[in-house]
Amino acid sequence: MPATPEPRHPSYDALLTRWTGLLRRAQCTVDPVPYGENLLARWAEPQRRYHTTDHLIAVLDHAESLASYASDPDAVLLATWFHDAVYRPDRSENEQRSADLAERALAEAGLPGPLVAEVARLVRLTVSHDPDDGDRDGEVLCDADLAILAAAPREYAAYAAAVREEYGFVPDEVFRAGRADVLRQLLALPRLFRTAYGFEHWERTARRNLETELRLISD
Repeated sequence: MPATPEPRHPSYDALLTRWTGLLRRAQCTVDPVPYGENLLARWAEPQRRYHTTDHLIAVLDHAESLASYASDPDAVLLATWFHDAVYRPDRSENEQRSADLAERALAEAGLPGPLVAEVARLVRLTVSHDPDDGDRDGEVLCDADLAILAAAPREYAAYAAAVREEYGFVPDEVFRAGRADVLRQLLALPRLFRTAYGFEHWERTARRNLETELRLISD
């Protein structure tokens, strides 16, 4: 008996429409649909618990809401689609491999070279979430990606639990030490959010959530 195919995300068709519109604005020279289908299949891979299609939607929505701060909003949206397109929790080079995928796919799709390079640069920036001063596109992408940190307590707890599930193969003691390092690195940033909106509306709540999680896993 053939395997039952995985059900599509409820927003699959709407996401594919968003993708095709974005690619056409970016001067795509081929049919953009297969590229979008490939990306959506990646975002639906079974090893994901937090870095899922829902995360993609959330970051796209945040990036669109912050578009007025960006120099090239479409570059930010393209980077959003690719920023976790390659995701294996047991590997450390996911951002680089995602950037490489963006370079190959977007060049093949006929997008202008400078735009392709900018998208890949933005994807690589999600390693540190620490854009240079004046890097408006980097600021928008990083703020959109980190917005979950400013969620309400229950939503933040669900996010933290989903991240733990993705690393279910890691023993608790090892995970707690690694997660604590990540939290400390984030808290050490002068600002978690670089756009004026992000800093005003998300900074304080995000720091409180991070401090709370760090305290809980360190006890």
